[in-house]
Amino acid sequence: MILSGSKVIDADRQTVWTALNDAEILKRCIPGCQEMTGNAEDGFEAVVTQKIGPVKATFRGTVAISDVIPAQSYRITGEGKGGAAGFAKGGATVTLEDADEGTLLTYDVEARVGGKLASLGGRIITGVARKLADRFFENFQQALAPEEEEAEEERAEG
Repeated sequence: MILSGSKVIDADRQTVWTALNDAEILKRCIPGCQEMTGNAEDGFEAVVTQKIGPVKATFRGTVAISDVIPAQSYRITGEGKGGAAGFAKGGATVTLEDADEGTLLTYDVEARVGGKLASLGGRIITGVARKLADRFFENFQQALAPEEEEAEEERAEG
C-alpha cells in the first residue's frame, strides 16, 4: 500500500517538529493508541488497538526515526504485530515546510500487511489508512491548539 498526502497545520514549523517527536503528544493523536514510550533518538514503542474491517487487533510495535534534518524532515520505519490478525510494517518520509497558514506537513507512506489483514484487500486497507491519517491530523491540530493560544496570549500581554 502506498499513501501520500499533505496537511497544513496551524502552528509554526518548530512547534510541529517538537510535537512530532513527543511520545505523549503522539499517544494522544494516534487513533487507538494505548501506550507510547520512547523518544526520537532511541525509537518509540507503541500499543495500538484498531478495527480494520471485520478484524480487530491490538498491535505492539516499534518505530525508528532516521535521516533526520531537524525541523525539516525525517524517515520513519516501523513494524507492528497483531497476533492472529497479522502484521504491518513499512516506512514514511515526513517533510515540513513553512506555509502562509502555518506549516505544510507532507507524508509518503509505504506499508505492507500480512495475516488476516492481507486477506481484506488493498482497497479496504487503504480506506482505513486514509481515515486513520485524517483522524491523526485532526487530533494533532487539536493537541497543538492550546500551545498556540497560550503563545498568542503571552505575545499580546508582552
